[in-house]
Amino acid sequence: MESAKSYFFCGIGGSGMLPLACIVRARGHEVAGSDRSLDQGRLAPKFEFLRRLGIALYRQDGSGLTTADQIFVASAAIEETVPDLGKARKLGCAHLTRPELLAGLFNAAPLGIAVGGTSGKSTTTGMIGWILHEAGRDPTVMNGAVMKNFAGDESPFASALVGGGDAFVSEVDESDGSIALYRPNVALLGNVTLDHKSLDELRALFFEFAAKAEAAVLNLDDPETARLAERLDPERLATVSFLNPSADLIGSKLVEEPLAISFEVQDRRSGRKASVRLQVPGRHNAANALAAIAASLAAGVDLGAAAASLSSFTGLRRRFELVGTANGVTVIDDFAHNPDKIAATLATLHAFPGRLLVFFQPHGFGPLRTMRSELIDCFGTKLAEQDMLIISDPIYFGGTTDRSVGSGDIVEGVRAAGRSADHIADREACGDRLAELARPGDRIVIMGARDDSLSTFAADVLARL
Repeated sequence: MESAKSYFFCGIGGSGMLPLACIVRARGHEVAGSDRSLDQGRLAPKFEFLRRLGIALYRQDGSGLTTADQIFVASAAIEETVPDLGKARKLGCAHLTRPELLAGLFNAAPLGIAVGGTSGKSTTTGMIGWILHEAGRDPTVMNGAVMKNFAGDESPFASALVGGGDAFVSEVDESDGSIALYRPNVALLGNVTLDHKSLDELRALFFEFAAKAEAAVLNLDDPETARLAERLDPERLATVSFLNPSADLIGSKLVEEPLAISFEVQDRRSGRKASVRLQVPGRHNAANALAAIAASLAAGVDLGAAAASLSSFTGLRRRFELVGTANGVTVIDDFAHNPDKIAATLATLHAFPGRLLVFFQPHGFGPLRTMRSELIDCFGTKLAEQDMLIISDPIYFGGTTDRSVGSGDIVEGVRAAGRSADHIADREACGDRLAELARPGDRIVIMGARDDSLSTFAADVLARL
């Protein structure tokens, strides 16, 4: 990408595509894009933000592709029926998948810090980006969620940060196998749990990811990650733990608050200690922070400076985001969508009293098939007796899909496990039911992924109270 080029992003509104398009545009290239949401008339504010950056937007009908000089960028899973793909082929445009383009940018950076794992990637990426920013390193950060610290009137969708320093921090995805494309200087692995692939596939992908890095940061409190650590070169390994005293970076003295958590960190190699207090709650976020500190140390940041920076880290949008409180009922908007994330959110909430009214919108029929038994087990064991789960139909934006497993199947299993659950197909009707059930002291949690309108729904639920 030495000279200016022209890129066309198919599905530019996606959580992985939008920040990448912003990075490419900020580096002086011409960028245009299309999105299925524009075809459906769903004109979210993010599209106006992209237009302000000078990015031309089109319907997904091929009209935005006009010359063979355009580089066509799309998800690896793009369907053959998408008109943009046919037009790109007809014109003879070069074709890159989103991960191929991102990996090219990442691998060209002098210092690439890649964040992998089934859960917590976006938050940990944001933490590292903020630590490096506060340390004056001017990093480039590629994230899958809006980083509140970098968001403002001019950049309301700050899921990307473009800096002039040597560091490129990015979360990397295992779901499509593209994690294999990255050559990180520092590789961070927080956890390995079932999501999009089998555990055997994940073990192989994550081992290769960590093994090729100059420095690998692994969380010993996750059983699968701890097993991978045993196979890696100890000279290039930095381990973190709240439970294992043999880890290089040890966390202790955890103190939970409803909307915060604090702990002490000690670098066993140097003997240095520091205190950390986060403005985001939950033991999972303490684990994210411990790993982020370790990655920052590998990048040359001082322990005390890294710990101090995290006190002003304000989190990511839709990661346990407080929407508001009305009539004694608190509404929280959360990205949880797989068993590991859901369990972490429920554990954070159950650390303090109050009934939970949990709304869950599955992020597709495919994930429901893959995670059916795990989702049932998660809700069936992690919900309290007094809690209530309401599941809508999965989000569906078009295309072909196997609908053999639906939300009703999950509800049936959760009920069989002795917990209260309802399947209400229509999301608006779910909102009515939540407002009807709510009483002072309850917490309403809106869970789901891949749908920007969930935040609007959470605000609407608060308004109904």
